[in-house]
Amino acid sequence: MPEVRIFLRRTLFVLALVAVLTISGTVAFLQFPGWSVSDALYMTIITLSAVGYQEVQPLTDQGRLITGFLLAGGLTTMGLWFAIITSAIVEMDLANVFRARKTMRKIKQLKDHIIVCGAGRTGLQVIRELVHAEVPYVVIEQDPDRAAQIRAMRDDMLVVEADATKDESLDEAHIWTARGLVAALQDEISNLFVCLSAKGLCPDLEVVARATDEEGISKLLKAGADHVISPTITGGSRMAAILLRPQVVSFLDVVTGGGELTLRLEQILVPVGSPLAGVTLAEARIRNRTGLIVIAIQHGEGAFIYNPGPDEEIRAEDYLIVLGGAEQIDSLQEIVRT
Repeated sequence: MPEVRIFLRRTLFVLALVAVLTISGTVAFLQFPGWSVSDALYMTIITLSAVGYQEVQPLTDQGRLITGFLLAGGLTTMGLWFAIITSAIVEMDLANVFRARKTMRKIKQLKDHIIVCGAGRTGLQVIRELVHAEVPYVVIEQDPDRAAQIRAMRDDMLVVEADATKDESLDEAHIWTARGLVAALQDEISNLFVCLSAKGLCPDLEVVARATDEEGISKLLKAGADHVISPTITGGSRMAAILLRPQVVSFLDVVTGGGELTLRLEQILVPVGSPLAGVTLAEARIRNRTGLIVIAIQHGEGAFIYNPGPDEEIRAEDYLIVLGGAEQIDSLQEIVRT
């Protein structure tokens, strides 16, 4: 942090000044007959610190003059040191205030962002996925140390250091313009309160919550969560799948970013007025034009049509579930919007 570097530079300056005064005073006192190195150093230290002890040796007029200069230098150095400490405290506090205001200004400009409540292991993984997908997000984390670690990950990280279970914290994260919320706190009861608060503020907000067991899943769903994920249940299912269907798991690792290939599963919304609306898959020639594989189509909010045939019609506001590379997906999004 810039404030810490400035404080260290100022501290080094004070230490250097103390060293110069100590050496100068010791050398000056050694010029008087009968003074040893220990006497001269001790006299210099008690003078600089202004402790008020008696003189080590009788002082001449010249000795008193040197003592006066050292005393003035010591008092000036101590005053400078106290000023540096006070300045550092104020500057660091102001830096936090300015950073918080800057963060709030950026958050107020967000739209269709994701709110991540909790930056533990689950929350961190969610953040990585959002960064990879280039989706705007805001993190709400109550622990100051963990919040500082999250800020250190990226310069553009937007972190609200607050209790996610409180309505005002969700308000600071601009829940009114968010498109979704992830309740990934360590405590299941806290996730329950987050779901209740989020749905109370924005009933249409899509909420995904973390649960520890099946009982927690049912409670979170009753609290308003649209989707509930249990790492324990999901992890157990994955462990069994690795033994039973290892090739399928390897393929899923690839399309979810865990493999070396850059394949992605993506959903593409066909907006009203799109050139793809009203044509069949054969007429759209998506595979020939982009190289993507259309795995499924969802007409509106209806059921998915898996492995659609060439005569399947693409309608406005349909979702295309496609598999391919990032550049291929970008090409299809351009075609859809053109």
